[in-house]
Amino acid sequence: MNFSDFIIESKKLKSILTTAPGSIVLLDVREQEEFDEDRLEGCKLIPLGDLMSRANSELDPDSDIVIYCAHGVRSMHALMGLQSLGFEKLRSLEGGLCAYREDA
Repeated sequence: MNFSDFIIESKKLKSILTTAPGSIVLLDVREQEEFDEDRLEGCKLIPLGDLMSRANSELDPDSDIVIYCAHGVRSMHALMGLQSLGFEKLRSLEGGLCAYREDA
């Protein structure tokens, strides 16, 4: 698989959230303080530092999961970590929440 197969652009994510909002799981891997300031509606918060210990009990490996953070770096780390646990349907939001908000 190609690196780009694991990336989703904000325009594509917005389209999915508009047309089929229940079809994906939004996973925020930022810290609680960042989450409290701004987040995507309906997302699940599991900070990156807690992800590996909480993923199997809190996430469905069969779900289509879109991971995001502030700029897209932590979400890629999260994606690689989840892959090592056997999760397959994963994408990282390109540019993170900042790019998503700028791409109005």
